[in-house]
Amino acid sequence: MFLTAVTFNNSSFAAEVPHSLTVGEGFVDPVGYHDATPVFSWKLPNGVRRQSGYRIEVTEGERILWDSGWVESAQSLLIPYGGAPLQSRERVSWRVDFRDEEGKASGWSEPAFLELGLLSNKDWEGRWIRPQADLPELESTSYLRRDFSLEGSIERARLYVTARGLCEVHLNGSKVGQDEFVPGWTSYANRLDTMTYDVTEQLQEGKNTVGALLGTGWYAGKIGFREEANRYGSQPELLLQLEVTLKDGKRLLIGSDEGWKSTFDGPIRDSSIYDGETYDANLELPGWSRPDFNDEAWTQVRTSSELGKAQLAPKPFAPVRVKEKLPTVEITEPEKGRYVFDLGQNMVGYPEIRIPVKKGEKITTRFAEMLNLDGTMYTDNYRKAKSTNFYTAAETGTITWKPTFTFHGFRYVELSGFTDEVEPEKDWVKGLVLRTDIPQIGHFESSHEKLNQLQSNITWGQRGNFLDIPTDCPQRDERMGWTGDAQAFLSTSMFNFDSHAFWKSWLGSMRDDQLPNGKIPCVIPDVFAGPDSPGWMDAATIVPWNIYVRTGDREVLAENYEMMEGLVGFYRQKAKGNLIPRISAFGDWLQPYAKDNKGDTPYPLLGTAFYAHSAQILADSAKALGNKSGAEKYQAEADAVREAFVAHYFDEDGKQKNAPETQTAYILALEFNLLPGKQQAKAAANLMRLIGEAEGHLRTGFLGTPYIAKVLDETGNAETAFSLLFKESYPSWFYSINQGATTMWERWDSYTLKDGFHPEGMNSFNHYAYGAIGQWMYERVAGLAPDPEHPGYQHFFVRPLVGGPLTSASATLETGYGKAASRWVLEKGTLELEVEVPPNTTATIEFPNGRDSEKVSAGQHRFVIKM
Repeated sequence: MFLTAVTFNNSSFAAEVPHSLTVGEGFVDPVGYHDATPVFSWKLPNGVRRQSGYRIEVTEGERILWDSGWVESAQSLLIPYGGAPLQSRERVSWRVDFRDEEGKASGWSEPAFLELGLLSNKDWEGRWIRPQADLPELESTSYLRRDFSLEGSIERARLYVTARGLCEVHLNGSKVGQDEFVPGWTSYANRLDTMTYDVTEQLQEGKNTVGALLGTGWYAGKIGFREEANRYGSQPELLLQLEVTLKDGKRLLIGSDEGWKSTFDGPIRDSSIYDGETYDANLELPGWSRPDFNDEAWTQVRTSSELGKAQLAPKPFAPVRVKEKLPTVEITEPEKGRYVFDLGQNMVGYPEIRIPVKKGEKITTRFAEMLNLDGTMYTDNYRKAKSTNFYTAAETGTITWKPTFTFHGFRYVELSGFTDEVEPEKDWVKGLVLRTDIPQIGHFESSHEKLNQLQSNITWGQRGNFLDIPTDCPQRDERMGWTGDAQAFLSTSMFNFDSHAFWKSWLGSMRDDQLPNGKIPCVIPDVFAGPDSPGWMDAATIVPWNIYVRTGDREVLAENYEMMEGLVGFYRQKAKGNLIPRISAFGDWLQPYAKDNKGDTPYPLLGTAFYAHSAQILADSAKALGNKSGAEKYQAEADAVREAFVAHYFDEDGKQKNAPETQTAYILALEFNLLPGKQQAKAAANLMRLIGEAEGHLRTGFLGTPYIAKVLDETGNAETAFSLLFKESYPSWFYSINQGATTMWERWDSYTLKDGFHPEGMNSFNHYAYGAIGQWMYERVAGLAPDPEHPGYQHFFVRPLVGGPLTSASATLETGYGKAASRWVLEKGTLELEVEVPPNTTATIEFPNGRDSEKVSAGQHRFVIKM
C-alpha cells in the first residue's frame, strides 16, 4: 500500500549560475592538461529541473577562441570544444551560461581555466640525462643538480619533467609539488607521462638551483616475476625543462643537459619497490639542491639527445600523493628489542618514523599485514619481496624519516636496532597512506555493522591498490595490473571513487600492450607473458563499456573500439564452429574447494562465454557510437556464438552438459544473457540446486563471484542472494571479517582463527577482486543504479531491495550532474524511502512492495509505504 509521496523542489527560476566547472574527466583548473580538444562539463544549481540550452565561451586574454552560441540541448556533460585545437603551454579561460526548462538564462558562471602541458615530443628541448657511471648497486638512487641565474623579476615559471624510472625534483632546497612516484607506470616503450608544475614562487632573482633524485622504480628496478631488474631499461634517466618568463618579457629555458652534475654518494643507498629502502644519514648532503653547494666531487652527467620512440604526453589523471595519516593504536614487544606498532588498519604507503637514536645505530623497519600467533611479524606472504627499510643514524638525537621511492602494504610496523634503555611511544610511527589522488564520491551505509565493515574493507582495498595503476595486491613481489581483477572490480570502483580518468589512462597502456593477434596480456602494463585467459583479456571490452555506462563518455568507446575488435578477432581465430575448443587460462581463479587454484569450470566453456559477451559489448559499443554496420556485424557474431554455446553446453531443461556442473558456468550463462528465455528459469533452478548442495554457500572464484548476487536477484532468488551476502561461515564475505579483516582478501580463508594462515604462499590480505559485491550493495540493497540507455546517470533507477536482516540502507553518489541518493528505513512494517535526483536528470523508482514504478524529476522525494 502506498501511503504518501512528497516532492521537495525550489522554484524553477534559474537564479543561480552553473557551478563545478570541469574539463575532461573531472579536472578542475588543471595546469599541464593533456588534451588539445577538451570537453566541458558543469553542474546546475539546485532548484533547476532541466537545462534547455547552453552557451560556452572560451577565451585567451581578451581574445575569444570559441563561442558555441546558444545550443538547444539538455547535455551538460562532456561537451566538445569546437574551436581550433589548443597548443602546448596555452592557457585559456572558459565559462558557461544555461537556460532552464522555462528558457530563462542564468547568466555567466565564474570563469574556469585550463593550461596545456607539452603535447608533443617536439616541444622538448631538454635531453635525457643520467650519471656517468652505471648503477653501483642493483637499485641505487642518484642525485643530480644544476645551478643557474635569473637576472630580473620573475613573471611566470613552469617546470616540465618526466623520467625513465622515478624522480623527485627540488628547487632551491624545497621539493616541487606533493606528488610521489613521478611520473608513474605506463607501457614505457610506448608512452611516458610528463608532469607540469607552476614553480613561480619557488624561484628567486639571482642564483637558483634545480636538483632531482632519480630512482629505478618500475622502469629499471625489479618488477614482475623476475629475479633480475631492468624489465624496461637498465639505467634510469631524467628529462626536465624549466621555462621562465621574466617581467621584462625575456624567456629562459633551463633544461636537462650537459650542464648538470650527479653523484651516487648520497644517503639513499638503494630504494626498491619490492625490497625497501636503505638510508645512511652519515652520507647526507645538506643543501645539495640550494645555490652555493660545493659539488666539486660530483661528476658530469651523460646525455642523450635522442628522445626515443615513446610518446611524451602530459599525465592524463591524478598523481600519487599522501592522502591520509594513520596513528599507532597499540605497541607490543613479542621479541626483546623488536617493537611492533599496530596501525589498526591494513594500508598502503610507508611509515613516517620519529624516533630517538644514537650515533651509529642501524634501525630496521619491517612490515606485515598480519601477525603470527605469538605476536611476531607474518611475512611469508610477501614471498621474495624483502619489504624492509634501514636507517643508519649519524648523530644522537631524535630523527624524523620516511622513504622516498618505495611503498609497502602493511598494518604492522616492526622497529628494531635500538639500545635497551629506549621505551617506545605511539607517536614514533604514523602510517602515511599513498594512493592516486582521486576523491571519494560514493558512500554506502546500512543498519548492519558487518555490512558496513565490508564496505570499509572494499574502499580500503581500493585505496591500497589504486597506486598509479589498478594492482592486484600492494605488498608482495607482484603488485601488477591484473586485468581479471580489474574488470571484476571496475563498476564497484567507479561508485566509490572518481576513477574515470584513472581507468582511461590504464586503458591507454592496454592498447599499447595489445599483441598483434589481438590478445590482451593478463597484466597491464605487460611485464608477464601469461596465458590467453578468458575473463582477463575481456577487460578490453568490459572496462570501457562500464566506464561509458557510469560516465556517459563516448570517447572511451571510440578510443578503445579498435582494441575491442582485436580481442573479438583473437577469439574468432581460436574458435571452431563458434566454440572455443582449447585455450589456456587462469580459470575461475581461487574457487573454493576446487581441484586447484584455477577452479573447476572448463577453460573452453569460459572462453566461449566471454567470447559471446565481448562480441555483444562490441556490438553495443558500435551502436552507441552510431556505427550501424559495426553494430549489425558484431551482433550477428554475438548471436552465433551464443547459439553455439547453448547448443553445446546446455540441454532443453537448462542443465549443463558436456562439462562439469559449476555455479560459475550457470552464473555466466545467465548474466551474459546467453540462454533463451525458456531455459533461463530452469538454469536458475539448477544454480539454486548447486548452491543447496554446497549447504547454501558459494563455490565461485574471481569470474563467478562478481555476478552471483545479481543473477540470483534477477532470477527471483533474492532471499538466497541475501543469505550469501550475510553468511558468516566459509566461504563468505563476512567470514574474513570474522577473522579480523580490515581489507578484502585474496582468498576467502587466507587466515582463520582456528587454523592460522592458508598453507599456500599466495595470501594477499589486500586484494580487491571479491569487493565486486559492492556493486550489488549500492545498486540493489540501497537501490541506486545507472541506466545504460541514458549513461552517466542522466536517468537512473532507484530499486531498493528490502530484505535480509536489514532495517535501513543508503547510497549516495556524486554524479556528473550532482548528488544522487537512495535511502530507506523499515520500521514496524512501514518503509520510508527518500530519493535525491540531481538537476537535469530523472529517475525511475521501482517500489519494493509491487506498486507501479514512478518516474520523477530533479529534487528530493519522500515516500512512505506500507509493506
